[in-house]
Amino acid sequence: MAILYVGIDLAKNVFAVHGVDEHGKAMLVRPSVARAKLHELIATLPACTIGMEACSGAHHWARLFAAHGHVLRLMAPKFVAPYRMSGKRGKNDAADAAAICEAVQRPNMRFVPIKSQDEQARLCVHRVRKGLVEQRTATINRIRGLLSEFGIVLAQKAATVRREAAAHLEDLPGWANTAVGDAGLDDWQRARLQEWPPARCMAGPGARSVQLGRQDTPGQDHQAGDGYLRTLLVLGAKAVLAAAKTKGDRLSRWAVALEERRGYWKAVVAIAAKNARMAWAVLAKGENFKPLEA
Repeated sequence: MAILYVGIDLAKNVFAVHGVDEHGKAMLVRPSVARAKLHELIATLPACTIGMEACSGAHHWARLFAAHGHVLRLMAPKFVAPYRMSGKRGKNDAADAAAICEAVQRPNMRFVPIKSQDEQARLCVHRVRKGLVEQRTATINRIRGLLSEFGIVLAQKAATVRREAAAHLEDLPGWANTAVGDAGLDDWQRARLQEWPPARCMAGPGARSVQLGRQDTPGQDHQAGDGYLRTLLVLGAKAVLAAAKTKGDRLSRWAVALEERRGYWKAVVAIAAKNARMAWAVLAKGENFKPLEA
């Protein structure tokens, strides 16, 4: 019998592969495949459906395997978990590959769209910028904590901390002056934060090629989906609402009226949800998504 479905448990160096025929009989069981041998192994298989969890490296492997005529399906790990065997003997790489192989055959399984290299490159910008913002926030909080030891209590606003910390440097004794001064955000880091494209996922042309998986869009459960994507949707909605007050088109009037009726934050949430629904509806049809512009 020919192999129809294959599950691959991804890793850094050693992978597990599990393939079955149309009756679900295991035809390919490789619990330990070296990274250098994985591409060669998959290339020798007849065209089949390959399932993998959407984790680090998954999109790279998916593009690579698709070039050999295979159909690739990426799934969120939480959707594969129910198909894993329970107990200590059930949690290993080989069992995970079998679970992935089983999950990819489910008719109601949700799949993550495979990203192109360009789409992943765009996401790199967001990830690096997010890291810079986190570093800046940590540094600001550290400075506020150090200054509070000397009775100087500052608000959380970044501009306030920069201004007031510099103004109080001379009031700090000895090494405290040096420590706070060296911990301050220098011009280079501030410039880098300003150079990165703003995190406005659904409010600018830079995001139009980012594909959304259904499980990545905000749902009724506020804990479901991707937290960073929700952040981008909210930031984009805030930018849309701010720009709408200077425009007179139909969507801008709708946004302004929404804020007047329901308040600022409810309007932001409504705009973010509208963009998410529009994105999913359009991307599901394979068309270009035109978001609400800021």
